[in-house]
Amino acid sequence: MTEFRPRRAARVLVVDDAERVLLFHGVDPARQEHRYWFTPGGGLSPGESAAAGAVRELAEETGLRSSASDLGEPVFQETTEFPFDGVWYRQEQEFFLLRVPSWAVDTAGFDEVERGSITDHRWWSIGELERTKERYYPDELTTVLRRVLGKD
Repeated sequence: MTEFRPRRAARVLVVDDAERVLLFHGVDPARQEHRYWFTPGGGLSPGESAAAGAVRELAEETGLRSSASDLGEPVFQETTEFPFDGVWYRQEQEFFLLRVPSWAVDTAGFDEVERGSITDHRWWSIGELERTKERYYPDELTTVLRRVLGKD
């Protein structure tokens, strides 16, 4: 039986004026063939609120500074199980929506793990995500985006 390491995380759906969502392209260091797109965000420190963690992660990963009040309430929550670098995680994560006119991503704040596992970033439309054969997380991303952007 797989033993999971519990983890709490906060993620941000950064959406620009063209209604595209920012995603990072990553690879699992222990499984180089496992490549995927995912939203900015990451693990929370002990006692850190999801909104505070989302703001911190967003600044570290994109250079975009915001406040917890800019994020409001979570728009999606899930528990997911996944392996990363040889460790299995059971992650409870909350997603926030942040609308921006546009943003030039600055990855200077990446930590060592991020520098070793994130290969690219780009802005995706809902239609592009629906048509792509590439893997992205969460699986429900297009459904969540349609709901929060009033496109359903």
